Amino acid sequence: MAKITSNILVDVSGGKDVYNALAKAVSAAGLGKSVQVAAVDGFGVKAEGAVVKVLPSGGYYTGVAPEDADRIVQAAASGEGGSPVPAYTTNVRVALKNVGYIDPASIDDYIATRGYEALGGCLTNNTPQDVIAAVKASGLRGRGGAGFPTGLKWEFAGKSAGDKKYVICNADEGDPGAFMDRSVLEGDPHAVLEAMAICGYAIGADEGVIYCRAEYPLAVARLENAINQAEALGLLGDNILGTGFSFKISINLGAGAFVCGEETALINSIEGQRGEPRLKPPFPAAAGLWMKPSNVNNVETYACVRHIFLNGPEWFAGIGTEKSKGTKVFALAGKINNVGLIEVPMGTTLREIIYDIGGGIRGGKQFKAIQTGGPSGGCIPASLLDLPIDYESLASVGSMMGSGGLIVMDEDDCMVNIARYYLDFTVEESCGKCTPCRIGNMRLLEMLEEITSGKGKPEYINELRELGEVIKDASLCGLGQTAPNPVLSTMHYFMDEYEAHIRDHKCPAGACSALLKYVIDPEKCTGCTLCARNCPVDCIAGERRKTHVIDQERCIKCGTCMAKCRFGAISRV
Repeated sequence: MAKITSNILVDVSGGKDVYNALAKAVSAAGLGKSVQVAAVDGFGVKAEGAVVKVLPSGGYYTGVAPEDADRIVQAAASGEGGSPVPAYTTNVRVALKNVGYIDPASIDDYIATRGYEALGGCLTNNTPQDVIAAVKASGLRGRGGAGFPTGLKWEFAGKSAGDKKYVICNADEGDPGAFMDRSVLEGDPHAVLEAMAICGYAIGADEGVIYCRAEYPLAVARLENAINQAEALGLLGDNILGTGFSFKISINLGAGAFVCGEETALINSIEGQRGEPRLKPPFPAAAGLWMKPSNVNNVETYACVRHIFLNGPEWFAGIGTEKSKGTKVFALAGKINNVGLIEVPMGTTLREIIYDIGGGIRGGKQFKAIQTGGPSGGCIPASLLDLPIDYESLASVGSMMGSGGLIVMDEDDCMVNIARYYLDFTVEESCGKCTPCRIGNMRLLEMLEEITSGKGKPEYINELRELGEVIKDASLCGLGQTAPNPVLSTMHYFMDEYEAHIRDHKCPAGACSALLKYVIDPEKCTGCTLCARNCPVDCIAGERRKTHVIDQERCIKCGTCMAKCRFGAISRV
């Protein structure tokens, strides 16, 4: 009997038309015994059309349509097909190793990729101290925020005295545009379960809790399925693999509060209390869930753990930079051609990510800035395109790694308005427990709103800067301490835009509607009346074949007139 010699993996996240066409082509060619077509949840980066990967050649097809099926199948049957695509081939997959390549609902698929081998090895060949030492040697740092060394965190929890300890997975992914954790949970849930069990063995815990957003129903369903499967095979629960080690995992649903991404607020929420941060110390490693020693890591951090034990801590430490080891998953979004998830070695430059992987700026526009770290991060200008992405480099320019959001902006984005947008989010999400965050960030937002509406005062420049620094120094938790970052970073790199808004009452990017005016050039206006007929508020007057005029007081600055004008007579100033 012929063996499967080629696999065609089809990203069906955008639809199944291409998958169905390929499966039909395989059947029609009588290649069902040698060529297998598999549907996967996605390869990460999204491009135009469907994406297909052929194994074992490793080549990709992008922009695939159903009519391309016969050609792809014949190439796959010969062991060839596709070509390298930088958006995919420059990725180094560790946390996303299995995402898009295995059936996440099948524990057999996971085991076929050496699943639970790392756990078995730790339980039978290593002491808890050995496990912690390996994680420390790998250089793995927390992927959910400030990058605290994971091994050190485990060591603190392991050394803390307690008759009960907990392992907590922070899956409360709240950054706008972020979906890194969601993809791992939906595409490779067993990787998280295995790592939590390894952590439990290392620190002496017998119970784990996954705090997951209720807005991720598929992730929750796949976690529940994975837990049941692992328990049925004796890989979770009592006396795992006959070693005497027991570890159970439950799921706790969060209600979507951004502040619950902070570990102590998350713990409060699990306990049924209001989701607001606690004073530290004591840290969770000493007094966490139910005041018992607890270790908290996010999804991506746990997803890296098994690979450290399968490949060795030296292997992981050999990726990245001296102080930032391994890879990092980013959600690439905004004004960029290729959006989606990427995973690259620490130290990869912004230029490589934006142009080699992201395919450059949409519509041929000029790159202006990139926001890293979500609402807590900063905006990095084009002059720093060659900045390597690692914890220290990002901090040195006023930004942060955060959980891994990358929002690309072009020449049409107003940096003052961007700062206002992010601050509006953090003000809405503040728990209100401490005054600097509750009142200070509201005042920052009020000043930004006045600036973007043309009412800004010159003294706001110093007030924004001084108040921002006070909030950073005096806030209780990470939300408040980092909330001013978008304001301070945009003021540092784009002060000319703040000054233009305040001094000239103009928005250089043309994004702040309150500072815009639409005017008609009398030399170009033909009096066709098309603008007047399409104005939603009837603020354009003029007779046919005569120059028209816009009533600026009534104009709502929607831009419809400029879009409808066929002669380029209307401009925005």
